[in-house]
Amino acid sequence: MGIDVLVVGAGSAGSTAAIAAARTGATTMLVDRLGFLGGTSTAVLDTFYAFYTPGAQPRKVVSGIPDEVVGRLTERGMAFERPNTYGAGTGITYDPESLKRVWDELLTEAGVSLLLHAFVIGTHVENGRVTALDVATKGGVRRIEARCVIDASGDADVCALAGAPYEAPGGNVQSLSTVFRMANVDVGRAQSVPKEELWRLMREARDSGRYALTRIEGSVHRTPQEGVMMALMTRVRNVDATDPEQLTAAELEGRRQAHEYFRFLRETVPGYERAVLVSTSPAIGVRESRRIVGEHVLTAGEILAATTFDDQVARCGAPIEEHHAGDDTRWVYLEEGQTYGIPFRALQPQGIDNVLVAGRCFSATHDAHASARSMGTCMAMGQAAGTAAALSETPKRLDPDTLRARLAKDGADVGD
Repeated sequence: MGIDVLVVGAGSAGSTAAIAAARTGATTMLVDRLGFLGGTSTAVLDTFYAFYTPGAQPRKVVSGIPDEVVGRLTERGMAFERPNTYGAGTGITYDPESLKRVWDELLTEAGVSLLLHAFVIGTHVENGRVTALDVATKGGVRRIEARCVIDASGDADVCALAGAPYEAPGGNVQSLSTVFRMANVDVGRAQSVPKEELWRLMREARDSGRYALTRIEGSVHRTPQEGVMMALMTRVRNVDATDPEQLTAAELEGRRQAHEYFRFLRETVPGYERAVLVSTSPAIGVRESRRIVGEHVLTAGEILAATTFDDQVARCGAPIEEHHAGDDTRWVYLEEGQTYGIPFRALQPQGIDNVLVAGRCFSATHDAHASARSMGTCMAMGQAAGTAAALSETPKRLDPDTLRARLAKDGADVGD
């Protein structure tokens, strides 16, 4: 089976990449390990971050296909903006079940071929090009040939299998989290509790010995459904998410923590007295695993200096948000309203000519990754990667000005 562009990973980056590639004229296939599209955007979280810079006067820096996603959710009454979301700036909160259908619609309308419940288990490499992938499915292993491949797996699976260099998770890898949703919440009373008071109650609960709380902070917020709140409080530390045994243990620990935090909320925090736990995320949220070593490695210094690049394909103003192994989160901000560029070279793995990456496996240092990994920026990377793969069978040789002009024409914000 031969196609123009094969996208691995149907998260916010991969789904956007596949839409962009198909709209740019490439025959496109998208494969994913789950039974639904969206990855973290539908399996874990319910808020898009990094569409806006944080601060008193937010600036919108992500547009194009991501705006269409938000627009369709808004039309359904299933998205709204939350300003000043725990330091990250304005977030766009949505209903994950509605987003599943939005991804379904946008991808099928674009003509993308979909293959779910599928894992990439091997690559075929000839003369510095990935010519085909081996994909395990319920019907057996399939060999899929492609002109270009986009690795949006999150874990750089394709790049690792193809022998491209990457940075493995280290001792300071960001923690994993399981989110949970509660119904029957008195939202008004719950939201009247300031975050500082919530965190004080957490600390008292932990210090009392009655609750095993691993993190003394976190967020809980309203959703598009009446009486339903989403909580992001858990922290599973020091996990290599590419190790199957560690990832399995993390899933169990994440659910244990979610139930413990729910017990804390119901028993000690106003507004949750009659709450019921209705769901935990079907997959634990992974913030960081493998990061490719690309033709450019984005650094924290470049981020904090608001660096622009001649080949930048997206903009970001998000703070460095590091969920380290401690019980708090480290935040480092750009100056008010400033942004930096995502260079096209950071999406290009070294040693392979026809593979691009999009999403959290892009080329960056640990600290820089902690800023640019948010879903808004990942979607912008996806639109750039998908467009580039459709325009050239050797994307590394594509003139960045040509790519930037096409992205701007398609509504993306690539900066000056």
